[in-house]
Amino acid sequence: VQLQASGGGLVQAGDSLRLSCAASGRTYHMGWFRQAPGKEREFVSADTLSPRLTYYADSVKGRFTISRDSAKNTVYLQMDSLKPEDTAVYYCVARSNRIITSMIQRAGAYDYWGQGTLVTVSS
Repeated sequence: VQLQASGGGLVQAGDSLRLSCAASGRTYHMGWFRQAPGKEREFVSADTLSPRLTYYADSVKGRFTISRDSAKNTVYLQMDSLKPEDTAVYYCVARSNRIITSMIQRAGAYDYWGQGTLVTVSS
């Protein structure tokens, strides 16, 4: 499975941005991680195909929304009320098989990674 992410850019604090990630095949879990300069990679959000469940890092809960178009094998990350601390390279991730909930936020649980798209939020 190959992942193609898009939608990054430069915005101001308080603005919105939507990231997209298209998968070349069917996946069970899709989500996003991010890595800011000088910081470790961190979980942002993920979902499950069925049942339809979503997960968020505390830092983005209430501001970011993950959604999926199953027919297009595409996942979206709607990012609202962006903050300068959201500045990072965002990586789309996917996994073909179901994993237990406790693994959802672990980078090692995902088999497929996209190339990353840069989001810069200015103050």
